[in-house]
Amino acid sequence: MAFNHLPAGVHDALVPLSVTPVTHSVPMAKNHRSDRSPTDAVSRVDPGTVLGRLASGPSRASRITHTEHLPPRAGRHAVWPDRIRPEVLAAVQAAGIEHPWAHQARAAEHALDGESVVVATGTASGKSLAYLTPVLSALLDGSEAPNGRGATALYLAPTKALAADQCRSVKELSQPLGNSVRPAVYDGDTPFEEREWIRQYANYVLTNPDMLHRGILPSHPRWSSFLKALRYVVIDEVHTYRGVFGSHVAQVLRRLRRLCARYGSSPVFLLASATAAEPAVAARRLTGLPVVEVADDASPRGELVFALWEPPLTEMQGEKGAPVRRTATAETADLLTDLTVQGVRSVAFVRSRRGAELISVIAQERLAEVDRSLARRVAAYRGGYLPEERRALEQALHSGELLGLAATTALELGIDVSGLDAVVIAGYPGTRASLWQQAGRAGRSGQGALAVLVARDDPLDTFLVHHPEALFDRPVETTVLDPDNPYVLAPHLCAAAAELPLTDEDLELFGPETAGLLPQLEAAKLLRRRTKAWHWTRRESAADLADIRGGGGRPVQIVESGTGRLLGTVDAGAAHTTVHEGAVHLHQGRTYLVRSLDLEDSVALVSEANPPYSTVARDTTSIAVLETDVEVPWGQGRLCYGSVEVTNQVVSFLRRRLITGEVLGETKLDLPPRTLRTRAVWWTVTEDQLDEARINPEILGGALHAAEHASIGLLPLFATCDRWDIGGVSIPLHPDTLLPTVFVYDGHPGGAGFAERAFHTARAWLTATREAIASCECDAGCPSCIQSPKCGNGNDPLHKRGAVRLLTALLRGAPGEGAAGSSGPTEGVAPEAGPQAPAERSVPEAGSQALAEGSVPEAGHQAPAQGSVPEAGHQTSAEGSAPEVDLQDPAPGPAVPPVPPGP
Repeated sequence: MAFNHLPAGVHDALVPLSVTPVTHSVPMAKNHRSDRSPTDAVSRVDPGTVLGRLASGPSRASRITHTEHLPPRAGRHAVWPDRIRPEVLAAVQAAGIEHPWAHQARAAEHALDGESVVVATGTASGKSLAYLTPVLSALLDGSEAPNGRGATALYLAPTKALAADQCRSVKELSQPLGNSVRPAVYDGDTPFEEREWIRQYANYVLTNPDMLHRGILPSHPRWSSFLKALRYVVIDEVHTYRGVFGSHVAQVLRRLRRLCARYGSSPVFLLASATAAEPAVAARRLTGLPVVEVADDASPRGELVFALWEPPLTEMQGEKGAPVRRTATAETADLLTDLTVQGVRSVAFVRSRRGAELISVIAQERLAEVDRSLARRVAAYRGGYLPEERRALEQALHSGELLGLAATTALELGIDVSGLDAVVIAGYPGTRASLWQQAGRAGRSGQGALAVLVARDDPLDTFLVHHPEALFDRPVETTVLDPDNPYVLAPHLCAAAAELPLTDEDLELFGPETAGLLPQLEAAKLLRRRTKAWHWTRRESAADLADIRGGGGRPVQIVESGTGRLLGTVDAGAAHTTVHEGAVHLHQGRTYLVRSLDLEDSVALVSEANPPYSTVARDTTSIAVLETDVEVPWGQGRLCYGSVEVTNQVVSFLRRRLITGEVLGETKLDLPPRTLRTRAVWWTVTEDQLDEARINPEILGGALHAAEHASIGLLPLFATCDRWDIGGVSIPLHPDTLLPTVFVYDGHPGGAGFAERAFHTARAWLTATREAIASCECDAGCPSCIQSPKCGNGNDPLHKRGAVRLLTALLRGAPGEGAAGSSGPTEGVAPEAGPQAPAERSVPEAGSQALAEGSVPEAGHQAPAQGSVPEAGHQTSAEGSAPEVDLQDPAPGPAVPPVPPGP
């Protein structure tokens, strides 16, 4: 029997909430700009006092496992470079900013010197102003050119919402400059009648990597005057460009640089990032250029009180009689309700779209019991909404009409949520960088701030709330991306050739793998070499080959069957698990049932309903070893890293009662399988090691299964990954290794560097896994250590003590310092630091497609990549999930895999 665990979310059963009144608000630090919040009627008090009131009562106080107090910090002023136009400095002063912080002035100096620079400082530290002052000064100079457009600037944001928010800020700041600065958003929501004006006259264009990839670069002749004058490229929230998405964006930027050179420009890149380890290294890999680092944060910071909050055990029992904690969804909704009752402006960050909807609905119901008017002041915010819905929510948040918001990461990225007092984080977001980014969203005028991390009932969250040093004593992670991944590079070479024929001079720009991939692209009849250049040979758009968000095709439209109204969209990769026939779908507080899913036309028809249950998809998965790149002995066992092929198929779904999570029934589904070629780390054990660990055949499957559950849950501490980015399989006798084997793999085509990092940190990673299991107080296993709330085999078999003994025997043979698998946790490595890749990395096979991408996890429990694969008869529980994104422009059709495999 095999046990596999895909990137998965799980049902979060709800329990009744109680409102605990609080009598004050929680102010937090903003930057040096004056606080413009319209809802300051509540008094500002010490956040520690606020936390005490939230935790009032013996049962609630016991939920706080640790409180960290980050002291306030004074700001350090500097002087703007004298090369910035006085009109710009006057506009900045008119906005209420008398003097820059030292990091702002330093970044502006580098930009004016023509040096690309990355500003990696804390949230609300004024990064935007650091790049805006030199940009606005250049645009003002350019407005004096004969054509009035002697300089242009391009701004890239990972989401539409952030681009729209930044456009509002630029318009406000540049208002005293008149028509010299003409900002405009150019994305999929931009009306077609406005697009020609933007191409011809706008000098500050705000867009996203998706629109640059599909809309601007392929149409570069129409953008020639803009590209010819391009002086600056601003890349905001650069820390989000990691993994496969970041690798795609790196190649999009190389295509942009190539076209700029064709038109005679060489723009300076200005990058803004949340605090990150080695930001200049990540920025250099992203842009392909030398980048100067500015990471000394000189902005002031108010006191931050950061609480770790563990929900209590309930009287309910889960699988195998295991104790069940109150869900993170219920706790978060409770806290958001409490804060809203007293006028405290708060955001609750949730990992899934469904979770955001549930928390807002629960809070609205509880608030209506207190005061009907309060229910209207809480809402959900997530990707997949229609443009007008997003804009309305953003405006309500800015105006103060909304007091509480349950939001996905679509709101995390830099939107100016001024005046927030508190942040509640429902479950560890996957990386310390994201955790601090979310916690820093609140703050005003240097006042104190409150952040609460509510733990889910899974191994990682449980480990963190009882080991606060893993959060507060370690630096944020290094951003990992691999632009040379052939699954990424090959389609971008085709797109570049369609824009301008590729020449030998371009090979260095696109990286060392380019020369080896071009012959394969020729053999696949995608490119043709004529004289000294490679040309795109097909009539369709080459940009369609690269789906940079990893969604696996065009988004599926969710349409109300009775009215034909478009409710929203869901990523193509999520369709199998979230909008299959019979699925329950939530949208802005309303519940719908999916009547049909048409994969060919990418449409899910839904009708409004009120079922007393939620739905959870299940799947089966198998894995095959394609190539072992590196293999090191671990005692008699082996630790390996290489290429694998994963095959996944959603086979059924469960209906679970909302309150208790009780399974009401299971329905079969007939959906096509999906395959994924990716990178994995795996370890094997021998019979002698099993004997040493006293593992007999009866408990072998349970011991492997339990070790896999916990190891996947702990990997985000050691690799720069989110839990939905990885999957796993455990098999008592794998046909390729002929030994008991546990696999952990990247959930992206070609790999994303996470399994590679796991290989290099294997000893520390598996040691922490063993500790997490052994230190848990339960007898036979629970969701806090080895159980997965979405395991397709119903967490059967699992053997807690067997897993501890097995990992002890395995670790006894771990290599010494300096050997593979022995480096420490937390830092992350760039891909080139890992095992050597095969001599020639082939282009992906036609038909290979990302697995477990784009689906949305259920609220609450966020089982990290869990499910099971049967040997005979057992079904799997897979609801693969992907990072929440604000969908950009719909792809015109399914992503086309580039070419067959190489030699």
